Formats: sequence, C-alpha cells, structure tokens
Amino acid sequence: MARMIFPDGKENTDLSFIQARLSKLGITLKRWPAPEDSRARALLDQQALNDAEKEELLKGVDNRFEELKRDKGYATRDMIVIHEAIPGLPDMLAKFDKIHLHTDDEVRYILAGKGYFGFVEPDNKQFLLEVSAGDYINVPANTEHWFEMKDSKRIKAVRYFIDTQGWTPVYTQRAMLFG
Repeated sequence: MARMIFPDGKENTDLSFIQARLSKLGITLKRWPAPEDSRARALLDQQALNDAEKEELLKGVDNRFEELKRDKGYATRDMIVIHEAIPGLPDMLAKFDKIHLHTDDEVRYILAGKGYFGFVEPDNKQFLLEVSAGDYINVPANTEHWFEMKDSKRIKAVRYFIDTQGWTPVYTQRAMLFG
C-alpha cells in the first residue's frame, strides 16, 4: 500500500489523496493485487530467483502486460529482483538515488518488498512515495525523480518498457531535500 512521505516527516496513506497529488505530475498509481497462489507466494518469499522462476512469475501476471501492450504500447517486460546479497548492491542502487529523468516511461508493478520513489513538483517541493506489493506506478518520460531502498532490503518488481534505450538515467543536478 502506497505511502507518501514529506520532508517534514508527515505522511499520508490515503490512496485518493496520493493519486491526486501524483496525477498533477502525470504519474499513475494503481492497486493491482500481487499473485497470491501458493507457488507464486513461495517464489515471492525467496531471496533470489533464477531466470525460469522469474519467467514463471511474469507469466502469472501476463494479463497486466497484455493490457499495457494494448493500451500504452509497451513492447517488453522483465523482472528485477533486488536483495541484500547482490554483490555491489550499493553501487548499483547509487545510479538511481540522485534526481534524474528517463526519456522513456519508468513503469513498475511491485510484487514483493518495497522501495521509495522521490519526486520533484513544479514548485520545487519534494516528497517520497513508498511503493510495496500490489502497487503499479507509471512515471512518465522526462519526470524528475529518484529511487532508493532506504530501510528495505528486498524488492521484486516487473518493469515494462516501450524502448529500453530510454531507460538510462539523465541526472538533473537538482538538490534533494531528503538525506
């Protein structure tokens, strides 16, 4: 369940409020239940997944991919599995914990764990959005944001792409209000 966090420490978990605030930035947030069958739960509870296990989970949410292909033109998808035992994890995550944008949409469907997207509003205010299992988020191309794990050690998410070339971060050099 999404949670909005502000620099002064205040929080909001009201989905309607969060969706309205995000929509001003063109960001879509939806609740899509994560797979709940016993096999999917067992895979989602594992620390790491091999390629066959990732594909098994992806097939379990193919209905979402078909919908996004039809409605938004997404052409490919994959699964990212982040956990504390990945060698070089801090360096990998450091690529995304500074304010940046992408030339393609950044689309995630969180199946397990949690992470934090940070956003910059037109008036330069900033906030964090905690996303967790069942949250679908679409951050439009050229939207200033960042991503971090904070206290979370694991996340499993489906990534959807129109063009994977547009996913390289373009850093904006804007200062973050969170630290």
